[in-house]
Amino acid sequence: MIPSVHKAGSRTIGLLAYLYGPGKHEEHTDPHLVASFDGMSPDPGRDPKATLKDLQQLLDQPVQALPEHARPAKHVWHTSVRATADDRILTDEEWGDIARRIVAATGIDPGDGQTGCRWAAVRHAEDHIHIVATLVCEDGSRPDDFRSGKRAQAECRLIEKELGLHQVAPGDGTAAQRPTSAERHKAERQGRERTAREELRETVRRAVAGATSEEEFFDRLAAAGLLIRKRVAPSGGLLGYKVALSDDRNAQDEPVFYPGARLAPDLSLPRIRERWSAESHDQDAAPADAKVRTAPSGPSAARRRTASAAWQAVHVIERGGDAVAAAHIASAGEVLDALAKTSAAHTRRELRDAAFAFERASRSHVRAERGHDRALRQAAHDLVQSGPALGRGEDGATTAMAIDMLFFLITAAVHWHAKKGHAQQAAAARRAAAHLRAAYQLAAAQPLGALYRRGRRLGRPLLQRQTRALREALPELAEQILAEPGWYALAATLADAEAAGHDPAALLTDAVGRRELDTAESVSDVLVWRLRRTADLPADTSDMVGNAPRAGQAARRAGRQAPQRSGSRNRRA
Repeated sequence: MIPSVHKAGSRTIGLLAYLYGPGKHEEHTDPHLVASFDGMSPDPGRDPKATLKDLQQLLDQPVQALPEHARPAKHVWHTSVRATADDRILTDEEWGDIARRIVAATGIDPGDGQTGCRWAAVRHAEDHIHIVATLVCEDGSRPDDFRSGKRAQAECRLIEKELGLHQVAPGDGTAAQRPTSAERHKAERQGRERTAREELRETVRRAVAGATSEEEFFDRLAAAGLLIRKRVAPSGGLLGYKVALSDDRNAQDEPVFYPGARLAPDLSLPRIRERWSAESHDQDAAPADAKVRTAPSGPSAARRRTASAAWQAVHVIERGGDAVAAAHIASAGEVLDALAKTSAAHTRRELRDAAFAFERASRSHVRAERGHDRALRQAAHDLVQSGPALGRGEDGATTAMAIDMLFFLITAAVHWHAKKGHAQQAAAARRAAAHLRAAYQLAAAQPLGALYRRGRRLGRPLLQRQTRALREALPELAEQILAEPGWYALAATLADAEAAGHDPAALLTDAVGRRELDTAESVSDVLVWRLRRTADLPADTSDMVGNAPRAGQAARRAGRQAPQRSGSRNRRA
């Protein structure tokens, strides 16, 4: 159950006309009162003799009784209370009781002999009511409605439990501002999938993903086609910024600008600068040979580095301090934004939805300690700088590899938020993980299919040798993996690793020992990508003949030297 307390208004009759009217899209049906301050207020919806003017005059009477100079300019209090989509349809009596509890909890009409305001609750749809009140009590005083929104939220949590309704996760004040109903209706009229505020938030988040300076950030905003206004101090220093869509205009045909802080709490210029300043300090403290940023060598190389950075971040979130874990979770959002921006069309929608969902999980009351997350921010930067990836070949296969690792990173974020009691963030991360799973299926189908076909063509002695290696390294998981369709793709990967000089059993032991696999739908799929990344094998094998790459071709395409033999020189992520 979701209450929304709106800004105070000045015209009671105007709000009543909207509540009892047909709605902007004819969505209002059978508007009528379900409760009021005295239980006897005129109902223009069901009583043919009652008018909107009658109800307005009754509600406004305490306001009009004051001397004109003492009347508040904004005296109309308005809140809506909406059930969630999976709740049952409540009766008028239940909605009436909910209205009485809300006005009591918010201080509008506290009851128990205390003076209160006049109010009425209107229902014009099955799933919600509107409560309108006038902010002058019967004795001429003003109500104690301080923080009425939070008080309404707390009461709704109690109502949900008592009525057996869907229990909404409590907020913590770190969420981005919701689009208003006016913004939603405007988006519908303009044929937009999302409101201007949401489109701007997504575009700004993509612009800041991996950005290393104000100049780069604002260049990206301009390249995305946004209109930009900068707030400059008299000294010439930059204080803040606003952005607008070029085709989103008000009634005066002027662009509608939104400050960064109004898009999301972490998109204000001071909060964005924290990422750069911490990274700059971290770079200054690093050894001289570690300060040079290497240029991306291509989309596939950037995706391999992303997979490695995500893999390391999982361990930090699981074992590091809260402030450092929060920084890695925030930077995971940047990586998702960058990956969605640069991935091929067939995965872009699911990745975009994953990034959009995870935005809520990237913030909490645990303040991120920036700087330690440099590897993830570097990965986001490399993804953007390397440009769009193709949907097939090494680009497509390494996209699947990166998504696979990011799924475990986002799952680690789910667990971290759940342990901290961050219900909304944990729920958002779960939604993001679901979209990543769908994106993975789209990205992995072709490269895993190629590996599967090669695995089915392996000679019997070679397949038996890989089976023995699996049973030797993973006795508890071996039979499960052998029963999975992905076993043949894993067998081909083990054969490739062995041909490159690695010990398959050692690789398997290392891959499983570094992370549990309980959250994996297919253990063999996960092991394929871990092994191909750890052993530096080509992710795409569609150009392989038999069991080995064409002489040097895959290595040249990936821009890598032949991998070393497993052992002391075996590279690990």
